Amino acid sequence: MRRLPIYIIIDTSGSMRGEPIESVKTGLRALVSALRRDPHALESAFLSIITFDLEAKVLMPLTSLDKVTIPEIPVPKSSPTNLGEALRLLMERYQAEVRMSTMTEKGDWMPMAVIMTDGSPSDTMLFEEMCEKIRSFRFARIIGCAAGPKAKVGPLHMFASDVVELINMDSNGFSKFWQWVSQTFSRHSLNNDQDSEDLPPPPPEIKYSV
Repeated sequence: MRRLPIYIIIDTSGSMRGEPIESVKTGLRALVSALRRDPHALESAFLSIITFDLEAKVLMPLTSLDKVTIPEIPVPKSSPTNLGEALRLLMERYQAEVRMSTMTEKGDWMPMAVIMTDGSPSDTMLFEEMCEKIRSFRFARIIGCAAGPKAKVGPLHMFASDVVELINMDSNGFSKFWQWVSQTFSRHSLNNDQDSEDLPPPPPEIKYSV
């Protein structure tokens, strides 16, 4: 079976405590529920969740959609936003988990990644180094989401193929974002030629950053 690996990377720095992270968890549950209603996604999608603050951690390794349970997402009271560590861990998991094609067998579909942050990288030197390295990895899409008025889109443009802004960090805003993400994943699970697939139109709560 050819899998569609999907990596979800969530900022868990101190500013995400409280309503923001609870809204993220609610949105992730809705995302999983929506994908399970799509037979193509249910057959091929495998999800992983990575968080980052002072450290980057794998909360859930690549797991088949039918077995996914959204874990608790701890958020420290205060911590930096080490996005460079998150990119480093993402590439490490890609190398460990994604099955590459061989002469006799096709590997996984090109992975997708969604990275959400409400700030800007604290580990600037490592972040810039990881931005250079991640360009050599083949992703169908890397979607960067700048959540909230303090989030910076400039760093996301350094590595993401698509960058969007989510201004309102309330439950409705996060819900709309993850609904849009689920539509994106469903399109890719349906279409084998992932390179040519356009993103679905975003709802009013989300705007593209160019």
